[in-house]
Amino acid sequence: MTQRDFLTSGPAPFDTAREVVPVVDFGGQTAQLICRRARDAGVYSVLVAPTITPEQMLAMRPRGIILSGGPSSVYDKGAPTIDPRIFDLGVPVLGICYGLQIAAHLLGGKVSPGDHREFGRAHIGIADRSDLFASIPDKTTVWMSHGDQVVDSANARFEVLASTPTCPFAAVRSVTNTRRFYGVQFHPEVTHTPHGKEILQNFLFNICGYQSTWRMSDFAHTAAERVKKQVGNGHVVCGLSGGVDSSVVAALLHKAIGSQLTCVFVDTGLLRKGERELVESTFRDHFKMDLRVIDAEKQFLGDLVGIVDPQEKRRRIGHCFIDVFKHASRDIKDAHFLAQGTLYPDVIESGHGHAGQSAGIKLHHNVGGLPAELGFQLVEPLRDLFKDEVRKLGEVLGLPDQFIWRHPFPGPGLSVRVLGEVTRPKLDVLRECDEIVLEEIISANLYRQTSQVFAVLLPVQSVGVMGDGRTYDSVVAVRAVETQDFMSADWARLPHEVLATISSRIINEVRGVNRVVYDISSKPPATIEWE
Repeated sequence: MTQRDFLTSGPAPFDTAREVVPVVDFGGQTAQLICRRARDAGVYSVLVAPTITPEQMLAMRPRGIILSGGPSSVYDKGAPTIDPRIFDLGVPVLGICYGLQIAAHLLGGKVSPGDHREFGRAHIGIADRSDLFASIPDKTTVWMSHGDQVVDSANARFEVLASTPTCPFAAVRSVTNTRRFYGVQFHPEVTHTPHGKEILQNFLFNICGYQSTWRMSDFAHTAAERVKKQVGNGHVVCGLSGGVDSSVVAALLHKAIGSQLTCVFVDTGLLRKGERELVESTFRDHFKMDLRVIDAEKQFLGDLVGIVDPQEKRRRIGHCFIDVFKHASRDIKDAHFLAQGTLYPDVIESGHGHAGQSAGIKLHHNVGGLPAELGFQLVEPLRDLFKDEVRKLGEVLGLPDQFIWRHPFPGPGLSVRVLGEVTRPKLDVLRECDEIVLEEIISANLYRQTSQVFAVLLPVQSVGVMGDGRTYDSVVAVRAVETQDFMSADWARLPHEVLATISSRIINEVRGVNRVVYDISSKPPATIEWE
């Protein structure tokens, strides 16, 4: 296995000139969040596969190593593991949840199903505040998500640093002549652990000796160089939607390869109101990019006739994109590459994580399988980033705030917000409703305070009274969420006055709607989109 095989960073070899903390990905849905926390602290981090060898790990010259959580039991057939020699490299190792369990298992400890499964907040008592828990209160709250746990650590030579009433080894330390291992059964990387940030920084700075020197401008430079190396003299086609992800990709590629980039904007008929005009005026007229607009509304809507299943909608739209890009690329000379704004949450939720253990939650037309069908090589410079990191990158690249702070919009467009069969009349209704929602959120200065806000056209009708007449019209749901990473989200507590204005305007201004409801579901168990 080469470095190219186990790093997430794409085709370019790892830059050993930079300090890095490798995060071994055991398939946990917060693995990349660990990387993000390290980067937020100014330490560059990358995901590596559990199959990495000690020699490959040392070649990265790490000051520390982190083992992520994961959905497996250490006793499951085919459960991910790691070469135990990594614990004796003389480099501090932090194991999180499954990372602690696999370390205990490999080092001679015993892991078993706990008497009490712990999911959610738990209260721990800290017994040792000398290093990992320096400046952390003696009692604090953490976020647990585990069934198995360490039950015997004598052979592993673990010292207990913290515990809960049901988890005696909530945090441990094992120090020998060659080993400096720390483990926590909880998740310090999530915001539900109030002092998680400090715990991770204690490991990075106090235990490992990293310096807070990495900045997003470093990523921009490295990503641009990787793109140059990957594409050479070839031409790149970028699918530009106008959202922050594709806009940042276009800006990064324009900076890196200039005239070797052609952006393609597809009018699917599933766009928000005024989207096409905004993209054309910004990227073609202002940034002077080579932008080609394809009117494919008839093709997309034709493929969706009679389709109600959300996964089938995504599948058909994905195939339609393939056809459109095939056609668009025919007259682009040397077009061998396709650039996409794939982010790491897309990768995780599509089941394409390093360890192959992540659950497939939804399909994405821009994750997996496209190169073979399109004849393109994929260029995905944002694949390692979360949404907030993409916005930071956009600022570094000089994109206007109008694009940097745009709320996410799904690749399949409004098709996922028209529940049931998608038709042009339904889309027209939803477009008007969605525009009203956005106008009122912006007017109330809530756009930057919310992460995603939109309207959904439900496949139900209800009785209403308008004037002196009885109506039997459609119901629209309004959805607003707040999140840092889009892996989890909570519903936004919008002021009642704003909700009242939205409801009144939709009912009075949009023909065919007589009822508006507000979604107060969190993710999980719900998803952000309705579909």
